[in-house]
Amino acid sequence: MLKVNNVIKVFNPDTINEKVALNGLNLHLAPGDFCTVIGGNGAGKSTMLNAIAGVWGVDQGNIIIDGVNVTRWPEHKRASLLGRVFQDPMTGTAATMQIDENLALAARRGQRRGLKWGVTAKERARYQEMLADLGLGLEGRLTTKVGLLSGGQRQAVTLLMATLKEPKLLLLDEHTAALDPKTAAKVLELTDRIVSQHKLTTLMITHNMRDAIAHGNRLIMMKDGRIILDIAGEEKRNLTVEDLLAKFSEASGEEFANDRMILG
Repeated sequence: MLKVNNVIKVFNPDTINEKVALNGLNLHLAPGDFCTVIGGNGAGKSTMLNAIAGVWGVDQGNIIIDGVNVTRWPEHKRASLLGRVFQDPMTGTAATMQIDENLALAARRGQRRGLKWGVTAKERARYQEMLADLGLGLEGRLTTKVGLLSGGQRQAVTLLMATLKEPKLLLLDEHTAALDPKTAAKVLELTDRIVSQHKLTTLMITHNMRDAIAHGNRLIMMKDGRIILDIAGEEKRNLTVEDLLAKFSEASGEEFANDRMILG
């Protein structure tokens, strides 16, 4: 479903501020893979997601989504293949629009827009049902402005919007980092349920090693713009934080005392 082949991305080339953000990155995801991504600050995690999403072009290599080479596609064209949830709960939704209007916008992604009525009664009933499944009490608040929701409620709505059209690839960029632990756990539970229900191929960046281990069927660790660890299957299911720290030390040649140090 995703092939990232020998991708290189350099910021500010040939200057004193030159930064090699992606250094020959290779990553292949099979359909239905739920891959968590960890690594220290500056490891290249968000740069990788932005390169896949087309936020900026790459200097070398290619990116293929569902068999289509999208390397030269602009961001707006790739949006038809992708769903994305950002770290900031204020990103990804229109704060001054109602919940049902935001969901309707997501439902119409990639379609031609006309002048007919915005949200139909049939759509509203469907959105109510979807929101009820979240268990956050939002099904009775369809006309509430999204900007009035809590961070966790807003991320849950954004997650629904990102997956409403069942994207080829779902990108989760530390989407629980700005939430309190209890709310973050709820949003991760919803994430697991939605990804499993729709069998979505997913990349999830997290700074929390326990979350990286507990969620998904595959885990990769990045350092200096490359993948230095790739753990899947039974090995991942039996993984502990201590195991992961030991594997990082072995792969990178560096020793860290705890996950706080490794993840900056």
